[in-house]
Amino acid sequence: MKIAVIDLGTNTFNLLIVETDTTGGYKKIGSNRIPVKLGEGTINKGFIADIPFNRGISALKEYSKIIKEQNIEKVVALATSAIRTAKNGLDFVAKARSEAGIEVEVIDGDREAELIYFGNRKAVKMTNDLSLIMDIGGGSTEFIIANADTILWKQSFLLGAARLLELINPSDPITETESKRLFSYFDEQLIPLLEACKKHKPLELIGSSGAFDSIVDMMAGEYDSENLSDKKTEYNIDMEKYFPLAKKIIASTYNERLKTKGLIEMRVDMIVISCLFVDYILTHLHLKKLRVSTYSLKEGVIFNIK
Repeated sequence: MKIAVIDLGTNTFNLLIVETDTTGGYKKIGSNRIPVKLGEGTINKGFIADIPFNRGISALKEYSKIIKEQNIEKVVALATSAIRTAKNGLDFVAKARSEAGIEVEVIDGDREAELIYFGNRKAVKMTNDLSLIMDIGGGSTEFIIANADTILWKQSFLLGAARLLELINPSDPITETESKRLFSYFDEQLIPLLEACKKHKPLELIGSSGAFDSIVDMMAGEYDSENLSDKKTEYNIDMEKYFPLAKKIIASTYNERLKTKGLIEMRVDMIVISCLFVDYILTHLHLKKLRVSTYSLKEGVIFNIK
C-alpha cells in the first residue's frame, strides 16, 4: 500500500511517501519539505497571520498534486503545535479540506510525543536502559522517557524554537545576558521534566530529527565525520567535539551561519536557540551520551498504522 504522511509542523510541512509490504516494513518512495513558518510574527499571540496561513495552504496544494500523481492509497495529515494553539487553526483545517482536498487531523501534544517515540524506537537501537528522547519543533518540544518496550513519561512543552526565538528576540549574535534569560525560562518551564528525570534517571539523550539532523551535518562539515545518509537512521555524537561546535554556533552571526557547512538555510535563524536548548538538557541532566535519530513523527505514523 502506498501511504503519504504529511507533518504540518510550525516551521515546515514535511511529506513522506512510502510503500508498505506484508512484513510491516516499508520502502521510501519520496519526501519533500516546504518551509512555511506558520508562526511568523504571531506564534506567541495565538493565531496564524494571513501571509503564513496562505503559505501553508499553498504547500498543501503542492502536496495534493504530488499525492494524485503518485496514486497514493492512504493519506495521513497531522497538525501540531502552531495549528492546535491558534484561534484560527480550525479555519486552516477547513481551508486545507476545501482548497487542497486534504483532511487534516489536529493532534494533541501527548499523541505527538507517542508517535515521535514510535519513530525513534524504529530508528535507533534501544534497550532496557532508559533514554530521554527530545524533539525540537517550531512551536513545541516533546520529551519522552522510554526504553525499547514502553514509555514511562512524556510531555509536550510550548518551547518550540520559533516561539523561543520570538520570545527572546536575540541580538546578532546572541548575548550572554539573552542566553541566561533563556536558561532561566527553561528553569521555570521544565520543572515537570527535571522532576521526571530525577525519578526515572535516563542515561542518554536521543535527539529526534530536525535540528539534530543539522547537528550531524554540521559535525561532518567541521570535523569531516559522517554525513546524514538515507542508508542510516542512527548517529552517535562525539560529545567532546559537539560542545565546541555548539559554542561556535551560539557565538556566530546570522551571516556566519549562512556559510556553515552542513547547515541548511531554513534552520539558520533557529539553530542557536536549538543548540542552547540541547546544551541545557545535556548539562542540567548530566547526560553523557547523545544519539541522533533521523526518524520522528512521520515514521512513527507509518509504524503505527494498523
